[in-house]
Amino acid sequence: MNSLMQALDTELIRLFQSGNQSALEVLINRYKDKIYSSIFFLVKDKQLSEDLFQDVFIKIIDFINNNRYNEEGKFIHWALRIAHNLCVDYFRKTKRTKIINTSQEEVFEAFTSTAESADGFITKGQTNAKIHKMIEQLPEEQREVIVLRHFADMSFKEIAETTNTSVNTALGRMRYALINLRKMMTENQLAL
Repeated sequence: MNSLMQALDTELIRLFQSGNQSALEVLINRYKDKIYSSIFFLVKDKQLSEDLFQDVFIKIIDFINNNRYNEEGKFIHWALRIAHNLCVDYFRKTKRTKIINTSQEEVFEAFTSTAESADGFITKGQTNAKIHKMIEQLPEEQREVIVLRHFADMSFKEIAETTNTSVNTALGRMRYALINLRKMMTENQLAL
């Protein structure tokens, strides 16, 4: 198992294709936080995020088992594109235009994992909630770029591939998102 932890993603996929279930487990554990966080930030619902997260890996397993996975890029970017597409499909299917709201505590738990003093915890939670609320107010395309860049840690090239746009479009959406966030921060007198 320790040697599997050091294996490259492509090696893990080959091992899984040859019947090694532990290889898939290592691959899932390697990227589960990043994939789940990106899903959660798009759908804003813990239960739905968990369901979509499972659907992502079911789809990944199907692709790998049917030899439809090709190594054109990094595994994580491919997996994040699947997650993004499943979120989009969900919203299309339910014809929802408004994002589901979650409590501030759920949002805070999703992105922080360190214990802090009570004052620091409350202050950080309030700041995160305000930022989260401002991000929710952005147009969908701008919000998506913010999430993929800052929470999924993707490059603009990767964002462009995931969203089926050009790099310039991804950069432009980020620029407008930042302009809009700065404007909202000024209006709300929020300083970071």
